[in-house]
Amino acid sequence: MLNKAQIIDILKDNSINEELFQKADKIRKEKVGDNVHLRGLIEFSNICKRSCKYCGLRSADKFIDRYRILKDEIVKYAKHAVDMGYKTLVLQSGEDDYYTQERMVDIIKGIKKLDVALTLSIGERSFEDYKAFKDAGADRYLIRIETTDRNLYKKLHPNMSFDNRIRCLKDLGTLGYEVGTGCLVGLPEQSVESLADDILFFKEINADMVGIGPFIPHPHTPLKDAATGSFTMALKVMALTRIMLPDINIPATTAMETLNPNGRIIALQSGANVVMPNVTTTDYRAKYEIYPNKICITENPDKCFNCIGAKIKSIGRNISTTYGFSHNKG
Repeated sequence: MLNKAQIIDILKDNSINEELFQKADKIRKEKVGDNVHLRGLIEFSNICKRSCKYCGLRSADKFIDRYRILKDEIVKYAKHAVDMGYKTLVLQSGEDDYYTQERMVDIIKGIKKLDVALTLSIGERSFEDYKAFKDAGADRYLIRIETTDRNLYKKLHPNMSFDNRIRCLKDLGTLGYEVGTGCLVGLPEQSVESLADDILFFKEINADMVGIGPFIPHPHTPLKDAATGSFTMALKVMALTRIMLPDINIPATTAMETLNPNGRIIALQSGANVVMPNVTTTDYRAKYEIYPNKICITENPDKCFNCIGAKIKSIGRNISTTYGFSHNKG
């Protein structure tokens, strides 16, 4: 297993990139196989009480057209996704207090009747909320750390607590969720050393899923003039995460494809084994703008499913027909 110094050396050395990506792909094939898990993403609210400095959904953004999807419509999207062939869904939103414990439990139970695995990505909640969601049938929870550099975390997340973020991740593990986290690569003031710490953190908490994405500045945020993160560096962090956590699920993120037209396929050939196509309709997609120039915002869910399916098959991989549970806890 690599130590921090070795990880830093690899991140700094671009002469071995292809060797790194090939090794990550080999480990992916050996440990989790050639199946690619498609997770249908339902972005059900772009309302958020937070003001994270990198995010287009931040509460201080007065330009965004806010929306909120209610239970019946959410379940309708979920049913359509299941009819298309999805075996696992992801419910994602800003931190919207309208979705109380009671309302979320009702939504979770409605979706679980469709016989799918369910991931939640709705931010920081109490232990009691997380327990209620788990008891209602939620299988996984995604809450990205974004950076393990405490000082940088504090600068980027006004009125938020790094320690509370860690508390959330620990609570989710205690409750038996498959725990997902991840980081942004290329944030202003982020060091290679802190990226190495991010990778070691994923290992330390024994994450089941890790999403890595390049930082893309949004024009309506305080970081609008910052440099865009590097696609290659994001790919390297992702590949090293596969090497350090061989059995986990790693998505090829849409942000990768925003920077590179073949980004998700390249990621799938460098250690990733999950893709999360959007299953909400186009009238909502453009409004869920965490970062600008997001791919596929004008395509309907059926077209997205068919398009990514064809790409996956073009590189000799298969679309999984299972629920895609983590191999990491076996």
